[in-house]
Amino acid sequence: MQYQERLSPGFGTWILIVCAGVASFFVGAPISITVGVIAAIVVTILLGLILYLSSPVIEITPEFVRVGRAQIEREYVGLAEGFRGEAARIAAGPQLDGRAFMCFRGWIDPKIRIDITDPADPTPYWLASTRHPEKIEEILNAGKELGTPAETVS
Repeated sequence: MQYQERLSPGFGTWILIVCAGVASFFVGAPISITVGVIAAIVVTILLGLILYLSSPVIEITPEFVRVGRAQIEREYVGLAEGFRGEAARIAAGPQLDGRAFMCFRGWIDPKIRIDITDPADPTPYWLASTRHPEKIEEILNAGKELGTPAETVS
């Protein structure tokens, strides 16, 4: 395994899960305090597990790249480019190709674009949220031609 990242919910989402648990307590409390506490614990744990376990994973090995439900062999992976801030917004908005595979999470702003070179695949690239676009870019671009002019042989 060269890289692995779970696109789990951000801090704000976890606060909302706790708030849902507190709200469940107030719904169950008129029946009894015990019911309210049990409802709060069950709702908080259940929502937390659902969100965490359903979070997509970015995984890079020497053999394949996986982003969420999409997987491709490394031989068909082209160059990768990371984006942050305004560049990430533009990459996921005005410059987005509708044929691209997308795996976005609203709580993760940076993006990584991974070019797909498989001639049988109509998907030109994958665009995914990631907390570490530079690390993924470094791993996937290692040993690849980065747009430098080719040397001519005389």
